[in-house]
Amino acid sequence: MAQHRIEMMRRAALALFAGVVAAAMPLAASAQDNTPTDPRLHTPGQLTVGTGDPVYPPWMLNNDPAGGEGFENGLVYALAAEMGFTPEQVVWVGQTFDQAIAPGAKPYDFSIQQISVTEARAQIVSFSQVYFQPQKAVIALPGTAAESATSFEDLRSLRWGAVIGTTDNDYLVNILGVTDAAIYNEQVDVFQALQAGQIDATIAALPTALFVTAVQVPDAAIVALLPADANDRGHGLLFEFGNPLVSWVDEALSAIIERGVVDDLIATYLVADPDLPIITE
Repeated sequence: MAQHRIEMMRRAALALFAGVVAAAMPLAASAQDNTPTDPRLHTPGQLTVGTGDPVYPPWMLNNDPAGGEGFENGLVYALAAEMGFTPEQVVWVGQTFDQAIAPGAKPYDFSIQQISVTEARAQIVSFSQVYFQPQKAVIALPGTAAESATSFEDLRSLRWGAVIGTTDNDYLVNILGVTDAAIYNEQVDVFQALQAGQIDATIAALPTALFVTAVQVPDAAIVALLPADANDRGHGLLFEFGNPLVSWVDEALSAIIERGVVDDLIATYLVADPDLPIITE
């Protein structure tokens, strides 16, 4: 009887120990959450970030994401530091824009590539909070009717060109009421049409327009600024749909926004001529 009682006590002690270990395991795992060794990261120990290939100013300078010069890579390195990563722990993955916004598994933790947050995209990918909402800019060659436009009505009379499936094309339709824009597959096709006189103007987010008129089509100019589109919430970081890292990244993003880091990056890289006319209606 005594031996049986001892055996029962031994089994109870083992069961209690197993329960304590099992209860402690989630605590041990959660202790790594929101740290560079978080097991939810694409590769624990590093922050893997997707972006375009190649990349362009003013978003990233010198076609070098790791260089840290530019609005987007400057933001990523500030965000990474807030999350506890060193610059050396940030790893960049190149991809096309279409690959970024497509549904399915992603080879990174998040992507940054001037990606606008929209309702349609939010059905297949997840987004961070918006960190930047650019104005739209009208791009045209000197001497065209676009230069003298002062109202949406004037703008509607122009021959427009835009890339299919973009928020720029949505803006022409939904905000300006342009229903007959020439539609192209690639941005380079729009610029070629502009230079050939086949269209009068195109539209782009202001920072993109700054680069276009400085580098890609130096004969063109920004002739007017337009208000932001309420249907285009602005730029956000893109994640694989349902990625559990979103809340951690959002917390860090809020911190650098509140400290003025993003405003400083905007002032450094994304400022336009303050004398440009603004057309609001």
